[in-house]
Amino acid sequence: MAEQPSFKQSLGLLDATMIVAGSMIGSGIFIVSADITRNVGSAGWLIVVWLITGFMTITAAVSYGELSGMFPKAGGQYVYLKEAYNPLAGFLYGWSFFAVIQTATIAAVGVAFSKFLAYLVPQVSEDLVAFSIGGLKISPAQLVSIALIVFLTFINTLGVKGGKLIQTTFTVTKLLSLFGLIIFGLIMMKGDIWSANWTDAWQIRNLAVNADGAATFTPLIGTAILGAIAAAMVGSIFSSDAWNNVTFIAGEIKNPKRNIGLALFFGTLIVTIIYVTTNVMYTAVLPLNEIASAEKDRVAVEASKVIFGPFGTVVIALMIMISTFGCNNGLILAGARVYYTMAKDGLFFKPAGKLNNFAVPQWALWCQCLIACAWSVSGKYGQLLDMISFVVVIFYVMTILGIFILRKKQPNTERPYKSFGYPVLPMIYIIMGLAFCALLIFYKPVYAGIGLMIALAGIPLYYIAVAARKKTITN
Repeated sequence: MAEQPSFKQSLGLLDATMIVAGSMIGSGIFIVSADITRNVGSAGWLIVVWLITGFMTITAAVSYGELSGMFPKAGGQYVYLKEAYNPLAGFLYGWSFFAVIQTATIAAVGVAFSKFLAYLVPQVSEDLVAFSIGGLKISPAQLVSIALIVFLTFINTLGVKGGKLIQTTFTVTKLLSLFGLIIFGLIMMKGDIWSANWTDAWQIRNLAVNADGAATFTPLIGTAILGAIAAAMVGSIFSSDAWNNVTFIAGEIKNPKRNIGLALFFGTLIVTIIYVTTNVMYTAVLPLNEIASAEKDRVAVEASKVIFGPFGTVVIALMIMISTFGCNNGLILAGARVYYTMAKDGLFFKPAGKLNNFAVPQWALWCQCLIACAWSVSGKYGQLLDMISFVVVIFYVMTILGIFILRKKQPNTERPYKSFGYPVLPMIYIIMGLAFCALLIFYKPVYAGIGLMIALAGIPLYYIAVAARKKTITN
């Protein structure tokens, strides 16, 4: 019998760190600060929201380091949940990941690429209609998104080296570009704007902008403050998500027991510093009402116009295209490894568990591509990403709680890297994550409810998959 291909350990620490940072930085940092500002209404709390999210992200990342050292193989979070709880818990995560978390994110990032390409090539605008299918209108931007997803999927079917080259090149480029934007922005700092934004910077209030550009501030008190913070954090958490993608490709990382934990820490730290300083820069060049009322929430475009003049729009368009291109490459590269591991467990389509001659799960890559393309034409991906924030954080909380469970269940398993600050930091994350989810249930019950239903829809699918696996074994 011919020897079956196996994963090749060809990614070093730099490559792994670039996957963490590159998968996190997409289009969010250029956009979501507008909605955050509308929710909290002050410069101080805009920064605090990003700091809270950064603290949660880094805490979760260093906690995952212990799990990645214990289970240094493809599948990441799916494997951790399966080992800590049971196969059903792992499957529910894998199902949610396939149904919307990863695939809808790929679609959203692809359409973001198209939207900013339209600044340079107006013919691909999302406001145009390429053709209609029944009542569904397909824009050129959606077609570009599909072409981008298909292209990056094809590149990644040719082996991990091509995906690695794209990831490292584009991530380094966008990190340098963001640092450049921050530095130029702070050099062009407007003293009067800075003073106005940071006067009374710690009063939480809703900020509404009238048609004439005048801002109306409504102070918040009591539990409404917590609701505003939770609503604001939906955007920052979405922008900071996907850091765990590196754990999905553990089978292709050199010395995974050491390098995954280090990559998680360095990658999330770099991105957190960039996100916080970018928002400080926004408050240095734009009044709060202009941050909140930026056209289509494109705060970075407005800031870049102040910094670079009329050419600023082109600068940001190119930066976001680079950012989203690299981000989608990381998402596509990593995501398919989860379906591969699920298929090996008999809980996903069997062909997804096979590697091609380039030692990558080609079938799983194209399956992911198909669903992501479907989300690209649905027009519902942005809304679904809001809805799934609840489920994403719940799974993070469950996974970090799994560290406590596994220390009881598997005390003798080798742990080359132990969770930093255990048990205090992991417990703080769990409390903060549960508080965030509870506030979302209370203040955004529709979003949280639909996200939860998507995850729970995996329960009957799990038992169908188990029954099919048993039938295959019997036969």
